[in-house]
Amino acid sequence: MNTKILKTVLILLGLTCFTITSCSDDFTNLEPKGSSSYSNFWKTEQDAIEAANSMYYYMKDGDMFGRGFMWYINASDDMITGRIKSYADNTKNFNISGDESGLKWMYPQSYKIIRRANDILLNVATMDINKKLKDKILGEAYFMRAFHYHWLAYHYGDNSLNGGIPIITEENMFDDAGSYKRPTSVTENYKQIIEDLNKAKDLLPLYTEYSTEDYGRAHKDAALAYIAKTYLYWAQHDASKYAAAVTACDAVTNSGSGRALVDTNTPSEDYRLLHSHLNNWTSEYIWSVDSGIQGGSILPGVMLENKGWGTYNGWGYYQPTQELYEAFENGDARREVTILKFGDEFQFFGETKKYQSENSLSGFQFNKYMYEYQFENPIGTYINPNGDSPTTAYNIPILRYAEILLIKAEALIMLGKNGDAPLNLVRNRAGLTPITNATMTDLKNERRVEFAGEYANRHFDLVRWGDAKEVYSKPLHGRIHTDRSDPNSSYKIEEIWPARNFDASYMNVWPIPNQSVNSSGIPQNKNW
Repeated sequence: MNTKILKTVLILLGLTCFTITSCSDDFTNLEPKGSSSYSNFWKTEQDAIEAANSMYYYMKDGDMFGRGFMWYINASDDMITGRIKSYADNTKNFNISGDESGLKWMYPQSYKIIRRANDILLNVATMDINKKLKDKILGEAYFMRAFHYHWLAYHYGDNSLNGGIPIITEENMFDDAGSYKRPTSVTENYKQIIEDLNKAKDLLPLYTEYSTEDYGRAHKDAALAYIAKTYLYWAQHDASKYAAAVTACDAVTNSGSGRALVDTNTPSEDYRLLHSHLNNWTSEYIWSVDSGIQGGSILPGVMLENKGWGTYNGWGYYQPTQELYEAFENGDARREVTILKFGDEFQFFGETKKYQSENSLSGFQFNKYMYEYQFENPIGTYINPNGDSPTTAYNIPILRYAEILLIKAEALIMLGKNGDAPLNLVRNRAGLTPITNATMTDLKNERRVEFAGEYANRHFDLVRWGDAKEVYSKPLHGRIHTDRSDPNSSYKIEEIWPARNFDASYMNVWPIPNQSVNSSGIPQNKNW
């Protein structure tokens, strides 16, 4: 789908909007560069298809699911900023103002996609085109609108000081600029997200009904999965939603697409191959960043050793902590797949290497994104020839079936029921013994080690569980080696990031970028 999207974006420049403010001006200024105009664009099936394609453009943007939202996840206890970057350090220390250059894109760019979805819902519904195609495109629009509201809602909206984030749909998209208000609670956002996802699931086909050229498009399981995750997040404010989360998880399992863990009873191999291009489109990957050697998520290169040991342009950010390493049980096959420590053997550009780093501040590196670097001469086949855009053939996961199982386990435990069955499916794949009468402590650690370094979002887990203040009050540690050029050198465990003061009275949400606040007239999140 990559080439199609690039072509579409060049044609449909008008389907963009920089901030939510200009809902009567820039937000509805859909005049393309070419000969078409907004009024005569919505005529043919090709117009509708190109409009749908445009909604996926920012999935591949480096400031969305390459680094972007990962800067917030980097605030967790699982990782540290691997290179000096002031806004990254300030974000991790909860000392930001809303003017940070690396954090200003996710909010307005999500609203751009919401705008594109709104235009599709407004216009495609009345187009005289094939009904099956129309339903699919409308389903994609409902899903993509809900997906971006999902990310905006919990990052910037709450149920206390600030309320939710502005809800703009096809029904109010032409209201006067500056007239949009924040709902009184983020639960209003969750309600709207669920409504959109329910419409999406009824309109979209199963992923298994797609041909390969449509891989990467929204599908029924993705809608069902985000219903489950949205109910889980909503349950932070309304415990009755845990039961709805269980029902939604079961709907994913029983959708008919054959969702299942990648599990052949060879734990080390299963978890290693899970995090590779070989499983981009298999039963576990529900929603991910469609990636390849020409574009996609840059996260593999962002996490790679800075300068890639002189071979490839790794960026050296997001390094695991000793605390994360110790969170894995002995015998957990996920630990070595997730983390490289000094002396570990791995393949890199066809060569067997022992891990060492003169750059890592923690003495570790995330390993789960490195599969495509193992081959001899991988450039142009498995990794991007452009090291300034270090994508690989691996689709970066945003929501996996393993998370559906752990959402169900968590919801059951919170309902006072037994969550052992779904939790132990995940543990079994990792080669671990089952747990009996699992507690929330068990569930919390299972989420941590299963999704370390992924977009499942460890930081927000700590926030919604009410654990962030306690966890962040402790310093983070790494392994400081006596000779960082020697993979066999001895080390001491030392503090690498000081304790932080997390004030849950306002830090449960992040500041909205000030350029969006100033142009829209909505209030900034308080106390930032």
